[in-house]
Amino acid sequence: MAKFSLPANSRIGEGRTHKAPPGAKRVKAFRVYRWSPDDRENPRYDTYEIDLDACGPMVLDALIKIKNEIDSTLTFRRSCREGICGSCAMNIDGTNTLACLKPIDEVKGAARVTPLPHMPVVKDLVPNLDQAYAQYRSIEPWLKAESPPPPDSERRQSVTERAALDGMWECILCFCCTTACPSYWWNGGRYLGPAVLLAAYRWIADSRDEATGERLDALEDPFRLYRCHTIMNCTETCPKGLNPARAIGRIKQMIAERTG
Repeated sequence: MAKFSLPANSRIGEGRTHKAPPGAKRVKAFRVYRWSPDDRENPRYDTYEIDLDACGPMVLDALIKIKNEIDSTLTFRRSCREGICGSCAMNIDGTNTLACLKPIDEVKGAARVTPLPHMPVVKDLVPNLDQAYAQYRSIEPWLKAESPPPPDSERRQSVTERAALDGMWECILCFCCTTACPSYWWNGGRYLGPAVLLAAYRWIADSRDEATGERLDALEDPFRLYRCHTIMNCTETCPKGLNPARAIGRIKQMIAERTG
């Protein structure tokens, strides 16, 4: 009989429990994924009991309180705390989202906090996003135009042309959508993923850009684009309310129209 074993560091164990201070009336447990490459141990869930009367309303507030007051070794990314930078993207209660935008009150029972799925973990809640950023660079996310701009002004757009970019320029590259996509889990080395394809369409749809054909040529590939099977996890999980699946569909439509 064939025997299979899990890869190293794949079994998650139970770690320490940090109890709430005596007298705390509103207590919430946070089960936080912990792993460090330095200790050569399997990952674990450490449990932190937080007095909600002494904590801000968002999950990020709880993580900051844990790091500042309970366990300074906890590692995570954060910056703006306003849903703008995308740094604090993580999986909370089974859903990819931004910790700064996730109210604690929306999480029923103990809050389980893990790094974005299917990405290498640097430490604790910090994923390695090198591959995703390299894929983003590969689409050349900048304006490309051969014609010179007007000598006395910027390249102008009509109100309608500018409105065509709504729903795309708001992307903050948190990669919640990409790491929620099963197609990206299995083909992440070749499939660009929802976040990058949304960014690609942002430039294809820009009336000022003159490289539409070149951009479509670069995307017309069985893996880079067509590994998308419209599962819709990307749109469901986007913390900014964007629709990457629709942008991907429009790219496919444009390719089909020019070849049909």
